[in-house]
Amino acid sequence: MLAKTEQKNKAVDLRKQGFSYSEILKKIPVSKSSLSLWLKDVKLAGSQQQKLTDKKLAGMKRGWESCHRKRVLSTEKIKNISEAEVKNLTDRELWLIGIALYWGEGHKEKESRPGSGVKFSNSDPKMIKLFLRWLIDIIGEKKEKIYLEIYIHESCRYRLKKVVSYWSDCTGFSKDNFVRIYFKKNKIHTKRKNTGENYYGLLRIGVKSSSILQRKIDGWISGVYKHCGIV
Repeated sequence: MLAKTEQKNKAVDLRKQGFSYSEILKKIPVSKSSLSLWLKDVKLAGSQQQKLTDKKLAGMKRGWESCHRKRVLSTEKIKNISEAEVKNLTDRELWLIGIALYWGEGHKEKESRPGSGVKFSNSDPKMIKLFLRWLIDIIGEKKEKIYLEIYIHESCRYRLKKVVSYWSDCTGFSKDNFVRIYFKKNKIHTKRKNTGENYYGLLRIGVKSSSILQRKIDGWISGVYKHCGIV
């Protein structure tokens, strides 16, 4: 009985110092129900309450960081396995990928405006590089027929030199190939995420005198749709 009383007094003292239940249980080997009974009437000073709150927040942070690390490792593992599944691509596979890219992001010829040329727009540098590879290496389009245009928000005028350099490095084209830069008006209140120093606008790739190529691409798109088993 004396031992229990000593344990209780020690538990109360530790609690008043700001120790959590789990910390006290590590020092005093009793059941959690007994500890709860002993400490139910113990009032803590503001500093002790803050100490416990800080410990809880620190514990939550450690838990979140642990989950975050596990999620990052799991994501990286999945990506690495998936990347290995692709392996080398044939020219035909690249040709089909380029057609699908244009189907999603390319300019389509309209009956009301026949004769339009090839235009492809995107802000993803990887997609831009892949489409240029498709145009030059797979389709065999001459590099000198390709021109580039930038679409960017008005608020980024002061970064224009950096933006052009970014897209020039990305594409391998000199700054002379950027024939136009279009500025979009900014809304005062916006929920856009594409802001800040890592925002480089949208790049449009165009091909001069390419209405025939545009129609060929339209035909390829129709062929993909026709032979993919959904018609």
